[in-house]
Amino acid sequence: MKYISKIYVALVFMILYIPILVLMLFSFNATSNTGAFNGFSLYWYRELFRSPEVFDALKNSLILAISASCIATVIGTAAAVGIVKMKNRVFRSSLTAVTNVPMMNPDIVTGISMMLLFVAIGTFIGLSDKLSFWTLLISHVTFCLPYVILSVLPRVKAMDKSLPEAAMDLGCTPVRSFFKVELPVIMPGIITGLIMAFTMSLDDFVISYFTSGNDFQTLPLLIYSMTKKEVKPDIYALSTLMIIAITILLLLSNFSGSKDEIDRKRHQRMIRKAEKKSAVHTQNTGKES
Repeated sequence: MKYISKIYVALVFMILYIPILVLMLFSFNATSNTGAFNGFSLYWYRELFRSPEVFDALKNSLILAISASCIATVIGTAAAVGIVKMKNRVFRSSLTAVTNVPMMNPDIVTGISMMLLFVAIGTFIGLSDKLSFWTLLISHVTFCLPYVILSVLPRVKAMDKSLPEAAMDLGCTPVRSFFKVELPVIMPGIITGLIMAFTMSLDDFVISYFTSGNDFQTLPLLIYSMTKKEVKPDIYALSTLMIIAITILLLLSNFSGSKDEIDRKRHQRMIRKAEKKSAVHTQNTGKES
């Protein structure tokens, strides 16, 4: 049974990662032939940076992903803190359940729903371009929010509630207490949520397809339009660079979480040592008296 489980895990990883490795391999192919590797070359990476269409799509995707992830991180962090501080348990549980709906909802349903909403509002206001960059940005912020909230929420719940109270007892205002005490504690969760929101926004195709205008094309939309004709190997090169960038972001996120866990355990050990010293000192004082 032990060997069967190892074989199963190996097959799963092969199915997941072999296509990615093949794509990365053929991004260094000397020719455009996708059936055989004809030699190592950086030709398609040079062609990538010479293509204005691909460069514009990449720029649009980065602008959208950075804007959506930053806005979603700010709103999601405020929402997570607000949910934890709610007094009504029923309302808090209901709000947490509603937060999970966009993640469980199929992307195509979310995309069509938001498209109909934007078209209806645009028609009511009288806009000529009912879908644009702003509708796309709102859509990306909407589906990124739950991931940020779920990343920050456990950090806020695990935080020692006496810390902000102690800061306010020492003269801090509630706002200053949040930025000086609470924010550094929940920062690893915020960073994780930011990275997740960035990758989700950068990767999205379905919702972007329904809510983007004709004047703003992201990279997934460009690749989809190329599949109707021919996908050139410079897209392989671009995909390889994106995979490397996302892998680095995930490693940084995991490193940040691990470092925070190490600091937390070290802090707990210091507290235990201080408590032991205090107990020993109290016992010695009692014996002397």
